[in-house]
Amino acid sequence: METFAIETKGLSIGYLLKGGKRKVVHDDLNLQLVPGEVTCLLGLNGAGKSTLLRTLCGFQPPLGGEIRLMGRPLSDYSQANFSLTVGVVLTEKTNAGGITVYELVSLGRHPYTGFFGQLKKQDREIIEQSLDAAGIAHKAHNYVSELSDGERQKAMIAKALAQQCPIILLDEPTAFLDVTSRIETMVLLHRLAVEQEKAILLSTHDLDLAIQMGDCLWLQEKGRPMACGTPEDLIMSGAFESFFGKEGIVFDPATGKLNTEAPTLPIGVEGDFLASYWVGNALIRNGFRPSPVKEGQLNVDCRSPHELIVTFPDGAAKVLSTVAGLVEAVKSPWA
Repeated sequence: METFAIETKGLSIGYLLKGGKRKVVHDDLNLQLVPGEVTCLLGLNGAGKSTLLRTLCGFQPPLGGEIRLMGRPLSDYSQANFSLTVGVVLTEKTNAGGITVYELVSLGRHPYTGFFGQLKKQDREIIEQSLDAAGIAHKAHNYVSELSDGERQKAMIAKALAQQCPIILLDEPTAFLDVTSRIETMVLLHRLAVEQEKAILLSTHDLDLAIQMGDCLWLQEKGRPMACGTPEDLIMSGAFESFFGKEGIVFDPATGKLNTEAPTLPIGVEGDFLASYWVGNALIRNGFRPSPVKEGQLNVDCRSPHELIVTFPDGAAKVLSTVAGLVEAVKSPWA
C-alpha cells in the first residue's frame, strides 16, 4: 500500500472566530501529495491557498478532518519531529541580511544540533551538499543582503534541503522573481523532487510554469471541490476552463493560456514547428483561431521563420518575412 507524503481526508480549513464561531474557507478536502513529484497549488486570490498551506504545516489548526504526514497523523508530531519531516519556505523575503548564505543554510541543521549545538563534520558535509544542490555554493560566504531575489530564494531552498526533510512546502516561491529566476527556481525544484525523491508542494499564480513544470496540479476555488491531476488531464477534461474562466476571461485549451475572449475566426496554419507555434501565438492575440489548413479559407504555410506564405480564400498568395507583416496582411480589408 502506497504511503503518501501528505494525505488529507475530509479536511476542513478556515478560522476560529470569537464566540466559538468558525469561518470555513474550504471543506471536505481529500488530497494526496506524492514523493518524487512537484505539485502546484493554483487558485485565484482569496481561494484559500495560503490557508491550506498553513494548515498542512500545522501553523493553524484544521476545523475538521484528518491530516497525515508520512502515514502518521499530524497531531502525533512534536515540533522537533515535524522539523525533521517538513521544510517550509514562506513568501516573505527573509530578513537574514546580516548573516552569510552558509550561516543561513546551517540553520537547517538546527533540528539535529539544537539552538546552541555545534556543527559536526557530517552537518558541514550536508550543508555543502545542500548549497551545491540548490546551485548557490558559489555565494556561500556572501551576506544574504548581497543576493538577488533569485539567489535568496535558492538559499532558502538550500536551508530546507539541509533539514533533510522528505517534504518541502513553499508559499509562492516565485512571487518576487524575474522571468529567468522563476524558471530557474521551478527547474531546481523539479530536479530535487526527482533526484532526491522529495514531495514538493508549492502555491503559485504562474499558470504557464505550473502547466509546464508541475507533475500534479491542485486547482482550488471557494465553494467547489478541489480538482487534482496532471496538467494535461485537467486541461483536456475542461477543469481549467471551469476554474479560471470568468466574465471576459477564457482559458484556451489549445495554448494553455488565459485570453480576454475566445478567438473564433479560423486561419489554417501548417509548416515549420517553431514558426507555426509563434505565428499561432500572434494570431490568437489578434483574435484569430489557428486551425488545420482547409481549402476556401485563409491559410498560412510557415516554410521558415522568415518565409511565411499567406494564401487568401480567392487563391491569391503573398510571401512575408516577419510575423508582424503577416498579422498586418491577414487583418487588411481584402484578407
